Amino acid sequence: MSKTKLIIQREYLTRVKKKSFVIMTLLAPLLMAGLFLVPILLTTLKDDSKKSLIINDKSGDYKDDLIGLENFNITFLSEPNIDSLKHWIKSKEFDAYVSIGDSADEYAVQMFSFEPVGISTERAIVKIIEQKVQEANYLRLGVDEAEIEAAKPDVPVKTVIWTDEGEKTSSSELNLVIGYIAAIIIYMFIFMYGVQVMRGVIEEKTNRIVEVIVSSVKPFQLMSGKIIGIALVALTQFLLWVILTFSIITIIQLFLPPDLLQAQTTSNLPINSGTNINASGDIGELLAALQGFNWTRLGISFLFYFLGGYLLYAAMFAAIGAAVDNETDTQQFMLPVTVPLIVAIISAQGVVLQPGGALSEWLSMIPFTSPVIMPIRMSLTAVPIWQISLSVLLLIGTFVGMTWLAGKIYRTGILMYGKKTSYKELFKWLKYK
Repeated sequence: MSKTKLIIQREYLTRVKKKSFVIMTLLAPLLMAGLFLVPILLTTLKDDSKKSLIINDKSGDYKDDLIGLENFNITFLSEPNIDSLKHWIKSKEFDAYVSIGDSADEYAVQMFSFEPVGISTERAIVKIIEQKVQEANYLRLGVDEAEIEAAKPDVPVKTVIWTDEGEKTSSSELNLVIGYIAAIIIYMFIFMYGVQVMRGVIEEKTNRIVEVIVSSVKPFQLMSGKIIGIALVALTQFLLWVILTFSIITIIQLFLPPDLLQAQTTSNLPINSGTNINASGDIGELLAALQGFNWTRLGISFLFYFLGGYLLYAAMFAAIGAAVDNETDTQQFMLPVTVPLIVAIISAQGVVLQPGGALSEWLSMIPFTSPVIMPIRMSLTAVPIWQISLSVLLLIGTFVGMTWLAGKIYRTGILMYGKKTSYKELFKWLKYK
């Protein structure tokens, strides 16, 4: 077995056997499944706590509607004493005092309390007033509200993709969600495991273990083995997360009432127009959109940009680790490395709106941002082959070049101790033969 393979094996086995790796591998799927389960369970829970309010309805127009508010105990006072109000609210007899209408604005609402009453309370009262005022305006203008509601259009949109195999149902919103999730995962793993490479180098350098290691292997072999070994750890953890998350969700679905699951699924979907899902719980269009999604293309692009982005940034993180003696000194070098990634994840919000725009095209081809941006573009639109090819070639070329530069820094800095490294010093190391 070659020396590089031994280093890869050592890095991989050392990390996957750690308790932290096992705990995070098991905990993350539980958290992801919890995001699916908690909203469903919350729909079965009823809030028995009620807010007690004192309301001064100066117009007298809203009393009947306000009495019917659920989860509220309401007391009406026409001219309450301020000192008494403060005493009642401070002693928790009532939660707040609400005044509706004043000399300047008959619809104005003021809420007085010693503690915030919450946005749900505000919305409940404001909704009653807005509905009442709207009805009065309709009546004053001679407009039939029922006719207005009947005139509102309900325009379903169904996206169909023509393929050689036939027609497939698609959804722009679903594609957006899938692409954005892929970009977030790549961004998170690049940061998480890139920093692991840096910390591993610093630890070996600080403990002087590296002096023993480089007596048997070349510095470049050591750096390459460390980067590849940790990459395999990242892939292992990601695959386990996917398998465990889907397994847990599947098991949960078996124990949930079908009507509850169906109602919750349709009421919380982030898509509507694209899949034409109606309120009755018909999720057939969603399933058709999921089946029509090009998972093969996304899977290949995700795997390439996942590995390409990690390898590119891991080489830079390894160089930073070799250039310093402790993690505190890494801050001056971390900013130039992390800024492109941060720019990419921030720009992703604009890319989803204009995946074919000039900014999206440039960011998807620049090697330092393409691992995050290109998966989003490929999930939303048909990216030209030449742009994908150029992005791939630039990412590979930049990775090779950056690995070569990082190797030169690593070779020199890995055995240097007790000296504060500057950018000027790094440029000198790059010139060494």
